[in-house]
Amino acid sequence: MPQLMLIINPGSTSTKAALFDGIEKKSEENIRHDAKELGAFDNVADQFDFRMQGINAWIDSLDLKDGDLKTVVGRGAPLKPLEGGSYEINDELLEAVKTAKYSNHASNLGSIIASHLGGKYNVPSLISDPITVDNFTDIARISGVPEIPRKCRSHALNIKEVSRREALKDGKTLEETSFVTCHMGGGVSVAALQKGKVVDVNDGLLGMGPFSPDRAGALPIGGVVKLCFSGEYTEKQLVEKLSRKSGLVAYLGESDLIKIEERINNEDKEALLYFNAMAYQIAKEIGIAATVLKGEFDAIILTGGMANSKRLVDEIKKYVSFLGNVRVVPGEFEMEALAAAGVRFLNGEEKLKRY
Repeated sequence: MPQLMLIINPGSTSTKAALFDGIEKKSEENIRHDAKELGAFDNVADQFDFRMQGINAWIDSLDLKDGDLKTVVGRGAPLKPLEGGSYEINDELLEAVKTAKYSNHASNLGSIIASHLGGKYNVPSLISDPITVDNFTDIARISGVPEIPRKCRSHALNIKEVSRREALKDGKTLEETSFVTCHMGGGVSVAALQKGKVVDVNDGLLGMGPFSPDRAGALPIGGVVKLCFSGEYTEKQLVEKLSRKSGLVAYLGESDLIKIEERINNEDKEALLYFNAMAYQIAKEIGIAATVLKGEFDAIILTGGMANSKRLVDEIKKYVSFLGNVRVVPGEFEMEALAAAGVRFLNGEEKLKRY
């Protein structure tokens, strides 16, 4: 029996939309939006009508008939700390994303759009493994400053999907395995995944772990204090600097890894230095996650867009191969992960949790 699902995954300047029949992708569209027009909206949630123009045009091209669609799955946004799994989209969840209660992030639109389309087609709508999937122990939350608890924010959707696939290759379920799974994209999340649960991970957006192509990562505290009181930045400007204008782009004026590697191949020593520094910091964070798991894990997994870089992977392996088997799964599988969650829901294998 067909299991047609719409999958919605909003990004900063585009919205990925796909039609799946079970785990088989039937159609996909990356709907690009004008960055200047998006910038006119202070609250990301207010982009809804603007983004829906392109989404509706794509859906119209699918020629869906009444009763064809079974569910709509949206990307989960930063929310309050949550157990892993899939959640029905209810009024409380929608209120959190519409008011940007936890973050003014593009993924806030995932729930809003999925809920709208679910209502339009009279089918359930859900999210799965949102950014704030949180199984931290009490000890993992302690930072050293009582006013600043450690937060669990990560690329949980791709981390858990890739780990689930690697577990399956070993003839096991996700819950029967433990991995150090490192997602390397615009941000870097290195998760200690113990029996399917994210028990520790760096906050890859603001403040923890390695720097990335455009994010600062962990920083010397004294320097941060000086920046805050320099008078050169408002809070909003400093957040933007640390989350979008740091890392490789700050050092090299470039965040595209392919172009940076071209510079390295042309003997640009500065490009090589900062590229290797990023690999060095990622490797150190992998060591931290391995320590959290007390060395008891099945493998280290390198995934995300940057895992396509053999140079980066090889550099990281120099530092971490002694810890255990290193598996490389390039790219991200967010759309497939959302579709798989929809299938588990439709098949009755996973009950939706209530936000």
